[in-house]
Amino acid sequence: MHVRCPDHLSEDAYPQSLEQLAELSPVGQAVPPSAALVELKGALRYHGTDTRRLGDVLRIRTLSRLGVDVRVGIGPTITVAATASARIPLPGGVLAVAPDQADAWLAPLPVEALHGIGPRQADILHDYGIHTVGLLAAVPAATVQRLLGGRAGRLAADRARGTDPRPVVPRALPRAASVRRRFARHALDGAAVRSTLLDLLVQLGRLMRGRGQAARALTLTLRFASGAAWEKTRRLPEASGHDEDLRTVAYQLMDAAGLQRGRLTGLALKAEDLVDAGQTAEQISLDHAREARLVAEEAMDRIRDKFGPGIIGPAAVLRRAS
Repeated sequence: MHVRCPDHLSEDAYPQSLEQLAELSPVGQAVPPSAALVELKGALRYHGTDTRRLGDVLRIRTLSRLGVDVRVGIGPTITVAATASARIPLPGGVLAVAPDQADAWLAPLPVEALHGIGPRQADILHDYGIHTVGLLAAVPAATVQRLLGGRAGRLAADRARGTDPRPVVPRALPRAASVRRRFARHALDGAAVRSTLLDLLVQLGRLMRGRGQAARALTLTLRFASGAAWEKTRRLPEASGHDEDLRTVAYQLMDAAGLQRGRLTGLALKAEDLVDAGQTAEQISLDHAREARLVAEEAMDRIRDKFGPGIIGPAAVLRRAS
């Protein structure tokens, strides 16, 4: 089973969706940022039902418990299941492909619909008249390897023929948390971009503190109107989830970008290499001003928990919002 959650799922909703999968089968694999794989063989015996019914149960549970609709693809291999989930129109649904029907189901699909075939590979195959998965399966594997390269060609040829021996490997979520913002219009104002960055790092800090985690590294991603992206990671001197520490590193990253009136369409901030905040070393400090800011941060978290995230925050952010 391959499950696709909606894009731009919140940081909390994705782990909660994975918990719904775990209730169906203990053998699950997170595929961040918004997908997952589930092995159903044991679940079929345990629940005494068929694969389609399990897919329906999962979709009903995520809708009723989380308000999240999912696209569930079911097939004999990871490739077939993932291809099936991508063929389901939004917002959600279930598509089950029986093992004895997999080849016939795959054959008429556009070659770019096969899971694992990227746009550049599809363009190469189109140039040689290979437009469907069935045609790709009919081409000798050696020929596909010459077109796409050794390993990529071999995988494409095998998967077009329904061969995919990869198992579902249980794997926890990566130790990361992220927040992002897309601009309604291209952003040119440096003050507006920095205000947005400040708002994001406050959100990120609150998210980590709520989960009892601290970050060892921070990654900033900038997306431009041209379609290009800029990304850079910087490690924190000490693992932290406090706004002040995140702000220092986030501003350093923004300065490193060297923006000169670049038209931005969005930015993202990601905390990486997360650790348990209770296990981080707290340096003894005589900086009473910092201690006061940490006390204020704790008080603001309690206010946000009670009245909502937008009720209090940095003046630069609130001025922009107003």
